[in-house]
Amino acid sequence: MPDIDKINNVAVADISKLDSITFADGQKVNNQDVSLVTDAHTLISTHTASSDDTLDITSGIDSTYDVYEFHFVNIHPSADSKKLRMIASSDGGSSYGIETTSTVFDSYHNEADDGYSLGYRGGAAQSTSEIIIGGSTGFDDDQACSGIMTLYAPSSDTYVKHFIAQIHQSSGSDYANNTFAAGYINTASAVDALQFSFDVGKIDLGTIKMYGLAKS
Repeated sequence: MPDIDKINNVAVADISKLDSITFADGQKVNNQDVSLVTDAHTLISTHTASSDDTLDITSGIDSTYDVYEFHFVNIHPSADSKKLRMIASSDGGSSYGIETTSTVFDSYHNEADDGYSLGYRGGAAQSTSEIIIGGSTGFDDDQACSGIMTLYAPSSDTYVKHFIAQIHQSSGSDYANNTFAAGYINTASAVDALQFSFDVGKIDLGTIKMYGLAKS
């Protein structure tokens, strides 16, 4: 059997090229440096609950990024059917209570397949108290809530601070409950700290990861 010196009519000696692109140029994709093809998310901090009244993020929210994401992973309440909420600070967490306006709606469907709906659930108007961003979460051992809240340009000295949250709960009544919340923290000052809690009881378990999104 003769030696194979060609593959698809390309000499094996020239196999350093693929579709006329040398392997040395393999660091480019569509003529863009692979170094530019990266995940825009940078993990800034991780906060893990262990029977805490609140989880406070008091550092890392600054002008480094224009967009911050807060990932909630299996946040488990100490009491049944409680709602995740948020409140903001402009003095590093020394005090909380910036006026905030929000809107909330959700959809749900139960395990028995006999209850389901989509509806508006209210919100807040210039509230200086905690803002609801999640729906009713059960406290059975296998129940929790998970989701993402996005905060835009918290260091702006011109605009209010917009946020959008989508949180999914396994509820105390055995419902899959998907909650959508959005609004704005009504200040032109920089927001540099956030506090998360349930409306009653403690955050028994769970993790919040804060990411910054690359500006370009």
